[in-house]
Amino acid sequence: MQTRETGFPNVRYEDIEAARETLKDVIRATSMDHSRALGRIAGSTVHLKCENLQRAGSFKVRGAYVHMSSLTDEQKAKGVVAASAGNHAQGVALAASKLGIEARIYMPLGAALPKVQATRDHGATVVLAGNNVDEALELAARYAEETGATFIHPFDNPQIVAGQGTVGLEIVEQQPDVDTVLLSIGGGGLLAGTAIAIKEHARQQGRHINVIGVQAEKAAAYPPSLVAGKPVSLDNVATIADGIAVGRPGEVPFEIIQELCDEVVTVTDDEIAAAIVFLLERSKMVVEPAGAAPVAALMNGKLQELGIETDSTVAVLSGGNIDPMLMLKVIQVGLSSAGRFLTVKIALRDRPGELQNISRIIAENDANVTRVDHSRVGAGLTMGGVHIAIDMEIRGRGHSEQVLEALREADYDPTVQL
Repeated sequence: MQTRETGFPNVRYEDIEAARETLKDVIRATSMDHSRALGRIAGSTVHLKCENLQRAGSFKVRGAYVHMSSLTDEQKAKGVVAASAGNHAQGVALAASKLGIEARIYMPLGAALPKVQATRDHGATVVLAGNNVDEALELAARYAEETGATFIHPFDNPQIVAGQGTVGLEIVEQQPDVDTVLLSIGGGGLLAGTAIAIKEHARQQGRHINVIGVQAEKAAAYPPSLVAGKPVSLDNVATIADGIAVGRPGEVPFEIIQELCDEVVTVTDDEIAAAIVFLLERSKMVVEPAGAAPVAALMNGKLQELGIETDSTVAVLSGGNIDPMLMLKVIQVGLSSAGRFLTVKIALRDRPGELQNISRIIAENDANVTRVDHSRVGAGLTMGGVHIAIDMEIRGRGHSEQVLEALREADYDPTVQL
């Protein structure tokens, strides 16, 4: 195979086409949802590729099934082992159940309970161990060496990459005029496979399609790795986007991404949270943080920063498996980031009428109080002093400043709480 025409030595375009044939009775071709609201923000036509609606809640079952279906009968008899914070775990567990293979999944301590239970519900044995995905991966690899079980890596495997690349085939068929595709990156399997499929389609048509990777700012191993020209490990990974909280790129996807990906951008956790709220409100979509990262990039002008002009954009919503408890926190952070929710702390004298006066000021400025916490004890309080913390709904950042300024004009000193 010619590397620059149909793929790379380990993953060819033909491998992705073969993977689609393997998956035809296993997965669903997820929908492409037109988002007018996001299009107005991004300045182009925007469609959402809804892998959050895929079986097991993410694209991961694609690669897992392709890899596992190729195992010999002897390998299948020895079972498979994997490690994941949730999505790959569910993908492997679902694939194993369909293929009649025993699966053992290592999930890091603190993994979201709904993801743990969903993995067990597919019939897999779940072992909670390790403080993060990288430690869980080491444990899974060790188990494979000791038992002969086949290790199903979440991203660093040619068949996994080929299976994930079927997303790219669907994108160019469902949206033939696409000229920019944004995908989240953890280890890189989805981006690598999709890039091969999309770039080959563009080559055959004699045109260019931008492929943009999006990482969480505090779990962004690809930017320094691309600068170094080889995978580089991060010292620390900390993000709400557990699905892409990977500290080191995979060797197989890195080679592909280094050659084919046009750019990699990063977004903050607050931007991701705001994107999740946006998708809930405007697209009626439940999307996990990793899946919302491409939308966060569009909402925060990342394409404009790169100087990329696009008429037809696709953002891949890679997964929808979000812990309801995390969802509660994300909604509050997202509303705050979008200027829709404000919490202030105010120190004042403990005398009648103070709280009533503050409430009047807030009401006169059309903000809606949702919670008040009143404390007479705490750091920084003097005898006769009190702290109040007030949560309120507001209409945007300008309205927030209006409320804060009104409180200051009345000689209060509100401190915004994050």
